Amino acid sequence: MARYRLRFVLQEFDLPRGVTVIGRSVDAHLTIEDPLVSRKHARMVVSGTGAHIEDLGSRNGVKVNGAAIVRPTPLRNGDRVRIGTQELVFCEVDETGRRSHSRTTGQLRLCSQCRQPYPREMFACPACEATEQTDDEMLTATGLGSSHSWTIQLFVEALERALRLGRVVDAEKLARRATSQVDEVIATSGTVDLGSLAALALQIVETTVATGNPEWALWVQDVYARCEQVPPPAIIERLLAAASIHPEAVRGGVGG
Repeated sequence: MARYRLRFVLQEFDLPRGVTVIGRSVDAHLTIEDPLVSRKHARMVVSGTGAHIEDLGSRNGVKVNGAAIVRPTPLRNGDRVRIGTQELVFCEVDETGRRSHSRTTGQLRLCSQCRQPYPREMFACPACEATEQTDDEMLTATGLGSSHSWTIQLFVEALERALRLGRVVDAEKLARRATSQVDEVIATSGTVDLGSLAALALQIVETTVATGNPEWALWVQDVYARCEQVPPPAIIERLLAAASIHPEAVRGGVGG
């Protein structure tokens, strides 16, 4: 019988025969500490005929190769599974435990150090941790596109929910992860989808309003400066509202 593994950042997780539950709970077989991952988010089932993945009614869903799944979905060697903000790669291994050749899907880069392909949205190569990237060697599969906007949208929804429920500690954790994600995207590609950025920036400013921490409003001003863009009027309005409560949250010249 074939053997399978999940590659997750710098780790590999052997998939035993039977059910493997993935989620945020410590009771899950594979625990992912991510606010966008449900306690029991998904399960992978390995049998004598192959493997498939099922969404366990999670809040944010499961994607395989960029497409949201609505029913048990078979997995093939090299498939990319998105759970929360995390990407896992499903791998088939031979009898010696070595990975079989994986097909590439989505948008990938070739690492300039070890020459291994990895997702464009990752800041560093998961194989050797090198940060040098080569745009001219980006590999693109048709029909999938970038997952940046989808990931940012998940952060927007989670932040809005946390703020609405008054869960300011969770909101700050989400804000930190979301801003780091955008910073990495800008560092690797030099740009970010402005519509997604605007939706996120609005919630990030609201985090300053709710927590009193000026860090978040200052990040919004900085990220627009790095993108050489002026924040949309709705964001400027909320920045000024934040400044009325926390004057140190806004630098001079907002919207100027």
